[in-house]
Amino acid sequence: MVLAGCELDNFDAPKAMLEGQVTYQGEPISVRSNSAEFQIWQDGYALNELIPVFIAQDGTYSVSLFEGEYKLVRRGGDPWLPQLNDTIVVQVSGNTQVDVPVTPYINISNENFQMNGSTLSANFQIDQIVADTNVQEISIMLSRNILLDRNINDFNKVIELESFEFGTSNSVAIEIPESLRDEGYLFVRIGAKSSMANELIYTHAQKIDL
Repeated sequence: MVLAGCELDNFDAPKAMLEGQVTYQGEPISVRSNSAEFQIWQDGYALNELIPVFIAQDGTYSVSLFEGEYKLVRRGGDPWLPQLNDTIVVQVSGNTQVDVPVTPYINISNENFQMNGSTLSANFQIDQIVADTNVQEISIMLSRNILLDRNINDFNKVIELESFEFGTSNSVAIEIPESLRDEGYLFVRIGAKSSMANELIYTHAQKIDL
């Protein structure tokens, strides 16, 4: 028998970093952690495969890449308009910072929270950004941990707003569950789902003292 050996090709690991955040009108957008993603492509190579880039709940992202030119695509299914034919060309060299603007279907603003005994009062406004969209769901979520969304929480209350209107201030009050009242503090977020999106858009997680 004759044994034929082969030598494996060794490649250096990528040393550059592309990072930034998702923004609307210069302000960061919050999502469910690892639910929304971008797609990155690099042309000119035999294996021209997409690189998925998942977005953290605070709207930040980071990915390790080789230096070079890439195309970043904002895909569909996220709480903002897909822009598949409007790619962002990014030149990655060393640590490269690129914020990615998006157009959400709806947006939550002017949120604030106040505690009165065991009652949490939440004030917020939802704006219609894309015409003809409606709000399918509004939720207030509580958690002992800062990682918090509709799927990861210790309490989730779907809010029924009979007289909801875009662009107006809304105020709701919820009772903190007895199982959470002795925690000392909790994290809270508001989430809202557009009729045109698969995912909710969120406020930033805020810490409240009980």
